[in-house]
Amino acid sequence: MLSISLGGVSAALFALALLHTFATGLFNQLARRFPRHAGVLHLLGEVEVVFGFWALVLVGVMAAFQGSAAAVTYLEQQNFTEPLFVFVVMVIAATRPILGLAGAVVATAARWVPGRGAVGFYFCSLLILPLLGSLITEAAAMTVAALMLRDRLYAAGISTRLQYATLGVLFVNVSIGGLLTNFAAPPVLMVASAWGWDSPFMLANFGWRAALAVTANAVLATLVFRRELAALPLPQSVGHTDRVPWGVTVVHLGFLAAVVGFGHHPVVFIGLLLFFLGFAQAYERHQDRLVLREGLLVAFFLAGLVVLGGQQRGWLEPLLTSLGTDSVFYGAAVLTAVTDNAALTYLGSLVPGLTPAFKLALVAGAVTGGGLTVIANAPNPAAFSILRGQFTSASISPLRLLLAALPPTLVAVAAFRLF
Repeated sequence: MLSISLGGVSAALFALALLHTFATGLFNQLARRFPRHAGVLHLLGEVEVVFGFWALVLVGVMAAFQGSAAAVTYLEQQNFTEPLFVFVVMVIAATRPILGLAGAVVATAARWVPGRGAVGFYFCSLLILPLLGSLITEAAAMTVAALMLRDRLYAAGISTRLQYATLGVLFVNVSIGGLLTNFAAPPVLMVASAWGWDSPFMLANFGWRAALAVTANAVLATLVFRRELAALPLPQSVGHTDRVPWGVTVVHLGFLAAVVGFGHHPVVFIGLLLFFLGFAQAYERHQDRLVLREGLLVAFFLAGLVVLGGQQRGWLEPLLTSLGTDSVFYGAAVLTAVTDNAALTYLGSLVPGLTPAFKLALVAGAVTGGGLTVIANAPNPAAFSILRGQFTSASISPLRLLLAALPPTLVAVAAFRLF
């Protein structure tokens, strides 16, 4: 009876956390109304804090009902590799050498795109960087893309409509852009080993469809906003890497590649981060401020999601397995918006006897819905944290984000279901 009770409490807390993500703006309003408690209210108004806060409540409930030893044991049984990995990748990918190289690639490609102003930069950023996620991981691609868009597009004072549309396309394109390989997208990592999916398999069954959808979304967004983009100047800093020696850039790329290569081994990539911090300090003149605070907030968000999500198997797994092969695609896309696509596919990997068609539909649906909310895909909080300050009142509306992500999501649905 106790386990059933805790299961119900954990599901209720998870629902409260979801509601909390939609109510962060209310806490910020209350902070202005009650300045005496502004610090706590602003803290509760941070989306990155939401799941960590409710995870703390869950652990407290566990300690009260089962004892502190049981609560600690539960925490130790959870896998926090993904939050740690995203933190490390964010810190390394958000450095000047990596951003300069990415800017040079985008600027070179943009010269072949017709249009004035930021049209070429916009199109290539939404096309090349998400697909690059298949090599450097989705977390790194999201970090690089968000920083470049922030500094070279959002900072130019674009319309609110373009702000949300860009974020929606970015979330969807990164979620599906990592499907060309079997190691870059979190929901694929959860099943690749268990189901024997290698990179050629991913390319043949997912990759070309994902590339088609990413291209279509980038083209459509650029066409819709071409007039506003054409009126924007393209900063001269785009593509200029002469301030950073190539040797420093190569070392940064080496660290990033090593972290990606040992992405399943926290003891290794945390050690690599420490060496990287030493190198960055030694060549400080070639660095900008490291995004340690932003990375820690994102890691805290994901860790809270891990703690809360670990107790949701009781209702998620029966719901998932009750779906047929045809309906699991759409069911996974919807469930992803309120859970996490990696958690969803992981549950699928634990179910024996699934047909190949069911497995393909489950993963396709999970990545298709990965742009609908900030919690739908692990890299989303990284862009949310980086871009939030550019929006009105430094707040991103979850409802407007959902509406903005729907059109590119429907494009992804068409790519995976019609081709």
